[in-house]
Amino acid sequence: MSRHFRPTSRKKTPLKSAEEREAFVRQAKAQQQDNRNYRERSLALHGWICAKCGREFTLDTLHLLTVHHIDGNHHNNPADGSNWENLCVYCHDDEHSRGLLADALKHYD
Repeated sequence: MSRHFRPTSRKKTPLKSAEEREAFVRQAKAQQQDNRNYRERSLALHGWICAKCGREFTLDTLHLLTVHHIDGNHHNNPADGSNWENLCVYCHDDEHSRGLLADALKHYD
């Protein structure tokens, strides 16, 4: 059984005026900047601690603390941090592998 991935094509709507194009570019740049800063914002909001195992981090080990998007959507970065949880690399890996394991086990039922 083979599966083929075919991306859906988006219908492109041309922007009507130069002002609309400029507004679109400003909005896209602002959103891109917000998406870049979500890690810093999550660390400030939730602290330098893994939400799953409780391990605390220092400046030397902070690179091992990651931000997990709870709903799986990396573009969903609300200012209140409600879609983020800080997880160490081990817990983050475990969180994502749970879904893979569950999908694999469904085939044995």
